[in-house]
Amino acid sequence: MNALVQNISKYRKMRGFTQEELAQKLNRSSQAISKWETGQSSPDISLLPDLAFALGTDINSLMGYVYDKKKITIYEDEYRQEDYYWGLKPSPMCYRVMEMAPPVKPLRLLDVGCGEGKDSVFFARNGYIVTAFDMADTGVEKTKKLADLYQVNVNVFKANILDFRLETEFDVIFSSGVFHYIKAELRSEILDNYKNNTAVGGIHMFNVFVPKPFIPPAPEQEPTAQNWKSGELFTYYTDWRLHTVSEIVFDCNSSGIPHKHCMDMMMAGKMG
Repeated sequence: MNALVQNISKYRKMRGFTQEELAQKLNRSSQAISKWETGQSSPDISLLPDLAFALGTDINSLMGYVYDKKKITIYEDEYRQEDYYWGLKPSPMCYRVMEMAPPVKPLRLLDVGCGEGKDSVFFARNGYIVTAFDMADTGVEKTKKLADLYQVNVNVFKANILDFRLETEFDVIFSSGVFHYIKAELRSEILDNYKNNTAVGGIHMFNVFVPKPFIPPAPEQEPTAQNWKSGELFTYYTDWRLHTVSEIVFDCNSSGIPHKHCMDMMMAGKMG
């Protein structure tokens, strides 16, 4: 948080804005800007893209994250194609979320590692208030494009799951096919951050790939992928109610080469 406090002030002054001028650009009060810069309050997560744009920077720099400039996901290039690499059909997990947390009232949903946005846009089309992030610039742009196509709002921005931490509460946190990027030493910290920023009665819906000796390695070469142990994901939620705990083996053709994956899937609810 200290980095964000310092950087709002730093980038505002670099652009030559007064607090009043920045407030006008964001449709906020100058008092709100002052509180951000003194650490008395924080901008809502949904405002970060507009704040970064107004200050002439990006969210990563604004939050004080320093990145290795080398490519961190193989999908940065895959998403450059005109078609949608993962297609447009939402994950079956989306329907499970809708069963457990139907949007009969406004529900704030975060899609962690949204890829090209098919699940984020699906949720937005069904009435959820959707925030999403991905580490691939091309994924963020295609998410925006898909949201525009269906005329829905998805607050999407670029962030790295390893560095980004939540400071805003959500009712639903969703992620599919992303957690294999989380290093073992960061899993407890990241999941605790997600749990602490979930409303009472809220849910988490996650999956994670797990290796099995009877399944050959997937053809995709992902140098930053990290193995999870079978059942490991569930152990971080012993203090929540587990609604869904399953392990499945399924066929995949994402690389154009037929192969199999084993995946643990979990839906957990935060108790009061």
